Amino acid sequence: MTAVSYDVVVLGGGVAGCVLASRLSEDAGRSVCLVEAGPDYGPDPGGWPARTLDSRALPREDVWERNVPVHRFRGRVIGGSSCVNGCWNTWGSAADHAEWERAGGPRWGSAAMEPYRTAAVRRMGLREVPDRELSPWSRAALRAARELGHHEVDMSLPGPPGHGLPLINSVDGRRWNAALAYLDADTRRRPNLTVLGDSVADRLILRDGRVEGVVVRTRGVPRTLHAGLYVVASGTFGSPALLMRSGMGPADRLRDIGIDPAVDLPGVGANLSDQPGVFLPLVPTPELDAALAEKERDGELYVNRVLVRAASEHAPADGWDLHILPSAGPPLFGSLPPGRYEAGVSAFLVKPVSRGRVSLRSADPDEPPAIDPAFLSDPDGRDVAVLRSGLATARRFAGSAALKGLAALPEGPPAHELPEAELRARLGTYWHPVGTCATGPAADPSAVVDGEGRVHGVANLRVADASVLPTVPAANTQLPVLAVAEMLAAAMAGS
Repeated sequence: MTAVSYDVVVLGGGVAGCVLASRLSEDAGRSVCLVEAGPDYGPDPGGWPARTLDSRALPREDVWERNVPVHRFRGRVIGGSSCVNGCWNTWGSAADHAEWERAGGPRWGSAAMEPYRTAAVRRMGLREVPDRELSPWSRAALRAARELGHHEVDMSLPGPPGHGLPLINSVDGRRWNAALAYLDADTRRRPNLTVLGDSVADRLILRDGRVEGVVVRTRGVPRTLHAGLYVVASGTFGSPALLMRSGMGPADRLRDIGIDPAVDLPGVGANLSDQPGVFLPLVPTPELDAALAEKERDGELYVNRVLVRAASEHAPADGWDLHILPSAGPPLFGSLPPGRYEAGVSAFLVKPVSRGRVSLRSADPDEPPAIDPAFLSDPDGRDVAVLRSGLATARRFAGSAALKGLAALPEGPPAHELPEAELRARLGTYWHPVGTCATGPAADPSAVVDGEGRVHGVANLRVADASVLPTVPAANTQLPVLAVAEMLAAAMAGS
């Protein structure tokens, strides 16, 4: 094993990791190493696979696992989930920040986060949806939203429920992911920044409450990296797995799989929160199929461009707990004959009460973790009730005058009236897991890190990615995670 030393080692080159490596290496006197398990395609978009940069689809080339339940999808590539998601950027409500501030302190409040939100918007080059990218379906969906009384709102800011077009990190069909935005050619030329692709973080080496090194396997060859500060940014599934492999987590569970617990942190892997939903399929008219085919021939067919944030009776005041997505285009799963398309309206529960867990099957980093999203598992049935409310809204949307001429409701009982077993069988996910290394005070047994990402009980270790969010925001998580990473990077740089 060879050993190399840096001031900071960032473990995980996803959305947060790219931000952290870029911001922390702005100080020329601080050496930074970014470790990413997947490929590093570099700063030039021309060196990236075309399919990976196609923002009209959800690429699945660079992922950790194939042929698995959809809730397990996660990017394994520099840029992480920004290379596999829908390029949407939305923001949560004031109620989300109130939850975060109670857990992490003032820096997590809405006003305090605003400079970091603004910095992320600017660095990612987020832009409004061009008019030409709206299909006839999207234009009709905007009319339907107005018809049903949903006011227009700015999706990238806190505010009331309503409809709008999310900001996108896409230009003419090319996704501008976090790696291209934060690790551009100028950033890569910094002599104090090292990027290691195809390198898996195996385990952290702990002694007397400090990390003394991290074992990293680059194309199967192990070596130990040393640093003054170690920052875990391996994502909601990967970060707790790395901590647990290193002896940090629920002590009894670690002993069960043969790992000696070094720091008993029951919250590691717990508090998993994702946003489940159900797709309400519609029957497209031949006219809609023809219009979508024309947009596809022009290279400007995007399945989703319009979003409604809606409030059930359980939503917080001035907040929302549902996303309603009208979509039309190539099917997300499976295929249809040329010239035929899928249309429908999805209802996603964005403020779930239910909590799942990530746990280890073994100490082997090549063994995927066990992931139980525990969708709709809250004992009071609140999540089911909110989802039914969302599906009722989706049905009203589908039955609006604006959409009725483009697609018809299928025969059968309304989705929001289905028996619970059938409703559960139709569940999908929005792919926004958070919370498995949750922020909170040291006195809280479920908390893993403090408001600056410092791991409780370990002196020189931080976590800084979606896993530290104490609750999932009522939003797509890319922009919030970018902003939180900006905030935590600033905290590290100033400490």
